[in-house]
Amino acid sequence: MTTPGIYQLFVYGSLRSYFRSPAYDYISRYFNLVSEATAPGRMYDMGEYPAAIPAADGSLIKGELYTIKNGREFAWAICQLDDYEGVLVEPHEKPLYRREIVQVQAGNITVPAWIYWFNGDVSGKPLIPSGDTVFYQQNK
Repeated sequence: MTTPGIYQLFVYGSLRSYFRSPAYDYISRYFNLVSEATAPGRMYDMGEYPAAIPAADGSLIKGELYTIKNGREFAWAICQLDDYEGVLVEPHEKPLYRREIVQVQAGNITVPAWIYWFNGDVSGKPLIPSGDTVFYQQNK
């Protein structure tokens, strides 16, 4: 599930540098932070984690854009993140997230990047109106 030549990753939740989670330590080993960025979508508070879903209504998710340090390591590095995000599951299980390509706005440029979209139901969950997990956590 990789596309040749797309080595960028857009993150919006626990993988962001602000949270300094163990998963972020992994990301910083294999990816370089490019800049803050936005992607079209809506974000919801699932309790223990945020969930982003695609949206074409002008809503934006705020996050960070990363690029792989060594292109030869991308397939392995992204596979590790797929495991962390619950993409890789047993045949009878439903993946928690799915990884897809999205157009990300970083400053004056738009680039394709991988994102982890929530693969479940967000009905009844609180919308994060700012689309920014950091801002939302700081103002809860």
